Amino acid sequence: MMLAPYRVLDLSDERGLLCGRILADLGADVIQVEPPAGNSARRLAPFLGDEPGCERSLYWWSYAANKRSITLDLACADGRTLFERLAATAHFVIESGRPGEMAAAGLSFERLSQINPALIVVSITPFGQTGPYATWVASDLVGMGLGGFMYVTGEPDRAPLRVGFPHFYLHGAAAAAAGAMLANAQRALTGEGQHVDVSCQEAVARSLANSLAANVMEGAVIVRQGSYRQTGADTFMRITWPCRDGFVNFQFSGGASSGQSVNNFVRWMADEGAPDDYLLSLDFRSMGYGMITNETLERVVPPVSRFLMARTKQQLFEAAIERRILLFPVATLGDILQNPQLQAHDFFRAIDCPQFDRPVTTLGPFARASATPLKGGGQPPSLGQHNGAIYEGELRLTHTDLIRLRSAGVI
Repeated sequence: MMLAPYRVLDLSDERGLLCGRILADLGADVIQVEPPAGNSARRLAPFLGDEPGCERSLYWWSYAANKRSITLDLACADGRTLFERLAATAHFVIESGRPGEMAAAGLSFERLSQINPALIVVSITPFGQTGPYATWVASDLVGMGLGGFMYVTGEPDRAPLRVGFPHFYLHGAAAAAAGAMLANAQRALTGEGQHVDVSCQEAVARSLANSLAANVMEGAVIVRQGSYRQTGADTFMRITWPCRDGFVNFQFSGGASSGQSVNNFVRWMADEGAPDDYLLSLDFRSMGYGMITNETLERVVPPVSRFLMARTKQQLFEAAIERRILLFPVATLGDILQNPQLQAHDFFRAIDCPQFDRPVTTLGPFARASATPLKGGGQPPSLGQHNGAIYEGELRLTHTDLIRLRSAGVI
């Protein structure tokens, strides 16, 4: 496994769990350090069979798989002492508390660095550790709005929209995993750890593609266009189209590759008995990528729409492959579960779980490496499942010590 030599102490809640999950899939020994009452993510819906329970949260299953779990109260002196002992030999600490929260608990980056100078501490917050917004809290709605993503999402004549499933903290957690690996590369050269300060707002802003650059370079304000994409001050392309049984993504644009694709589509229309003289008169390769004007789109969209609406996603997809057209189905969740490519890669795994009356379907690895395969799939740990292995087996506490700590609410 790529990260097999490394140990991660994951203090994060639902705002940062994905970071540790990525490192766990890469082979790191990720220990989820949970409060004695359990991580708050364990209480998030949906629940298996719609029955709430700290071991039945599918959210927890998704983001805590392949980790280990110990319970520990960092608010008490004994808890902090145990954590410091673990940090002395760890390689990473992930946390998603508010700025200053770790320092208030006596576990600042400076303190942890004194214990372990090579330790990398990764902090995931809405707006970073410093600046005028640093102490603000943020829901997904607030974060996606302040990150700029909502402004470019939705129909032009309606209010901005956020993506249906919360993405703000997922962007930040994924960026945190990348930041941890960059810090690890630097540590390999210098032997020194560092504090990785991740702002989820910045992570979302980086996902805006050309929107920010277009404003800086051209003064263009990219706005939400629904099925269209604005590529400049007054140029556009059409992306999403309805068909007989759903939607397809068809990049209707000029340019060398996109334009050739549209030319192929226009010839397909003619071959199928639906020629359009105006479309046939154009060579989309000569228009430049994303350089179609509104006037041209108003003329070409109706005949293209009629052609697509007469066909299913699968019919359009098969023809697109045959005719080299940049078109693919917009998959539903049902489509994904039945996707032959994912099935051929054994992406979905059914895990038998003694606590449930049926197998649980989990996801395979996000990448495939021939020499160091990723884990993928896997079960999340039950609450405190590895207390004995870590406290007794590694820190050499006695069973009597564990009983005392448990009675005192430390673990």
